[in-house]
Amino acid sequence: MDLQALPVTSVKGIGPQKAKELEAFGIYSVGQLIEYFPFRYEDYRLRDLADVQDGDKITVEGSISSEPVLQRFGGKSRLTVRVMCGAVLLTAVWFNRPFLKEKLRPGLPIVLSGKWDQRRRQVTVTDSEFAGIAGGRSGTLQPVYSVGGPITQAWIRRAIGQALIQYGTHVPEVLPEELVGKYRFMARRQAVHALHHPEEVEAGQEARRRMVYEELFFFQLKLHAFRSLQRKRSDGVAHVFDNEVVRQFVRGLPFTLTPSQKQVIGEILEDLKAPHAMNRLLQGDVGAGKTVVAAAALFAAVRGGAQGALMVPTEILAEQHRRSLERLFEPYGIQVGLLTGSLTDRQRRDTIASLHMGLIDVIVGTHALIQEDVTFRRLGLVVTDEQHRFGVNQRSILRRKGLNPDVLTMTATPIPRTLAITAFGDLDVSTLRELPKGRKPIKTYSVGPDKLERVYGFIRREVLAGRQAYVICPLIEESEKLDVQNAIDVHMQHVQAFPEFRIGLLHGRMTNAEKEAVMRSFEANEAQVLVSTTVIEVGVDVSNATLMIIYDAVRFGLSQLHQLRGRVGRGEHQSYCVLLADPKNEAAKERMRVMTETNDGFEIARRDLELRGPGEFFGTKQSGMPEFRVADLMSDFETMEKARDDTAELVARPDFWTAAVYLPLREFLRKEHVFDGDSLD
Repeated sequence: MDLQALPVTSVKGIGPQKAKELEAFGIYSVGQLIEYFPFRYEDYRLRDLADVQDGDKITVEGSISSEPVLQRFGGKSRLTVRVMCGAVLLTAVWFNRPFLKEKLRPGLPIVLSGKWDQRRRQVTVTDSEFAGIAGGRSGTLQPVYSVGGPITQAWIRRAIGQALIQYGTHVPEVLPEELVGKYRFMARRQAVHALHHPEEVEAGQEARRRMVYEELFFFQLKLHAFRSLQRKRSDGVAHVFDNEVVRQFVRGLPFTLTPSQKQVIGEILEDLKAPHAMNRLLQGDVGAGKTVVAAAALFAAVRGGAQGALMVPTEILAEQHRRSLERLFEPYGIQVGLLTGSLTDRQRRDTIASLHMGLIDVIVGTHALIQEDVTFRRLGLVVTDEQHRFGVNQRSILRRKGLNPDVLTMTATPIPRTLAITAFGDLDVSTLRELPKGRKPIKTYSVGPDKLERVYGFIRREVLAGRQAYVICPLIEESEKLDVQNAIDVHMQHVQAFPEFRIGLLHGRMTNAEKEAVMRSFEANEAQVLVSTTVIEVGVDVSNATLMIIYDAVRFGLSQLHQLRGRVGRGEHQSYCVLLADPKNEAAKERMRVMTETNDGFEIARRDLELRGPGEFFGTKQSGMPEFRVADLMSDFETMEKARDDTAELVARPDFWTAAVYLPLREFLRKEHVFDGDSLD
């Protein structure tokens, strides 16, 4: 029985309306319902008051020893009663539960759950029930699921419980028997049941150990199979070009490459000459010179007779890269085009036609590049910039553009190398460590809102010296919900504070033409100060800008602050970053400390990973990184490494792609669009 194909309405008590409501949580089948695991548990196991600490969440059993007292104040209420728990007489307090007064009678046994106040000997009750009730919570670990709207905790618990009753015995084993034995995992059907209803903590831990491995195993299997198939195939583009011509291009650049840049370019050139498709991740700190590396790769591809594509996340960045590449490639007669969503229909048709006919050598664009009607004459290299979030399936779309092109993925969000190799197992990883010569470390300061006048003085000093400044805000317009600065108000404040300067404004609601006009004005120093939202976070390069002011800096993560800071420090002059912040908690204070102490993006990435966890760090909502149901990329990193090693060894076996025992794994890969045959034959 295939539970993944069985509609969720097969579960008793789930009709069409509830099935529709479950779709919001990605639940369509019985299998998906059964595998909708809790993210934590409420502990209702009874505890001895002698073993608990002040502030603990506790569950205790006792008997009511006094009449309840109900107090009302301002529409709210407080209900108190004395309860004898063993040898301890405690006070139980319910807030806004006046209806319980009639039920609380002296002598009745009762179970209380809530926060323990040691000094007052008081429990602030969150849950209570009379002892001995069938189906009560006391003595159990209750699962807590991610729910909302009409789907409540009580309902999802009942629905999953019913699904397990009906179909629990049909939960299939999906791991190879050898791995189940190697790690002494409990059976899958037992593990699924124990995750939903752990009778003991140890059973829940064993269930989680098994399901974490399983989840990471299939994640790594997809990556390693993809990589293995790519290396077995010889239908990639084996570029033929003269290395000396590429060296001449590099020598003609208006700056000297760093040792890391030279090494990475060498690695990429070797990949380009190989018959299998390249899948390489190039990571480097802000300003480390990734674009130049990409330019050298694109130059080599074009010299070998292929076309190149550079895909970036924003139209501002696309236009900037197009101009940069035009300057670098013009002496060599290489034609550079632009394809973004803001082109007119006529411009778009002309560009696509030129691509198809091979009149454009290198195309720069946004996600418009992977739309179905975009075709190439001979696409040989695709570079994706600022897209470490670009997943396996999206790279597959690029591969299907006709010639299985080489793919170079770039990111300025440094990832600790071991994590990068593990999380991006289908990619080779190259790293740019050094910054180009002449780059001065950016001096960073964190100041409170009361220092705003001094910040204004800082801006005036830099602008009068011929420099420019960015001012970054979290929001576009005023919000009643968030007490944060917004770009429109801050722009007006700066216009009033600096009547002698021209103040630009940039935000995401402007049209692309308006954004482009603002950026051109700033690049030409026609505007001295640019007030902006984080639309300028990625890649924008104005070498004359030396000052970055970030309002409400506590609202940003470390990596985003580092990205924003990286918009300055790109010229010969000393640059500065001022974080306007009023941190209220230790995590916010720590972020400000890290930013003022180091400019090292890899160290910042490590600290950011510690503070925020991988979900936020990788931006899983938009990414190829999955939101794991059970696993946590930080705490389960060792398990990820085991799964990586096991899948690499498995995929390398000669019989993996043909043996019947591995057919279920190949079926999984086929469903994930990694493998489209029953064997390689």
